[in-house]
Amino acid sequence: MEQAAVGADEAARTEALRGAERMALSLLDAIEDAGFIKAGRTEREIEQDIRALAREQFGIERDWHKRIVRAGINTLSVAADNPPVRVVGDDDMVFLDLGPVLEEWEADVGRSYAVGADPRKHALCAELPRQFDIVKRHFEENPYISGAALYAFACASAEAAGWKFGGKIAGHIVSEFPHARIPGVKQLHHVSPENPEPMRNRDANGRVRHWILEIHLVSPDGAFGGFYERLLEG
Repeated sequence: MEQAAVGADEAARTEALRGAERMALSLLDAIEDAGFIKAGRTEREIEQDIRALAREQFGIERDWHKRIVRAGINTLSVAADNPPVRVVGDDDMVFLDLGPVLEEWEADVGRSYAVGADPRKHALCAELPRQFDIVKRHFEENPYISGAALYAFACASAEAAGWKFGGKIAGHIVSEFPHARIPGVKQLHHVSPENPEPMRNRDANGRVRHWILEIHLVSPDGAFGGFYERLLEG
């Protein structure tokens, strides 16, 4: 009976996280429909519009990480960076990285956009979800894979496709807000070279770990990058 209760709890957690992601993906769709991402606007203006739209249309009052809008050379930066605010150019790359908290559950989604007609940037927008699917499939086919091994695979897959992998990590856990308070070594919560443990190990509370997969690709000449992320499962 106790085992059945634990299984039901984990199923409920999984569905709650998937529901949070569905809402976050709907937010991205609404941002696109609103036409916020276009040349001549600053990253800050776009971010502020996203904040207002998230509150008014989706009731989102908080985020577990800062809302990230990156354009041009700033698309080379990772989440922890704070590059100078940039204006979106006429032929530019833009990506969003959003971490809304929906009820008590964390979501984390990212998409990229090519502003203008540059075929290299449009090619990158198409390659990002393809790389996500490749890395996701590798995770599914290797039940004992470590965070370090999946990160290495993501880097190798990007290189094989003609891009560079731009992230210091390739993902992290999400859970009930805030996942940062889950005890244990924080590096073990990342898809990175610093995580030698199997990703399917339980967390320090004995619960299933749910993972976000991040794909951050950079052009071979290092001129621009793109970003895509969502739940690794499902």
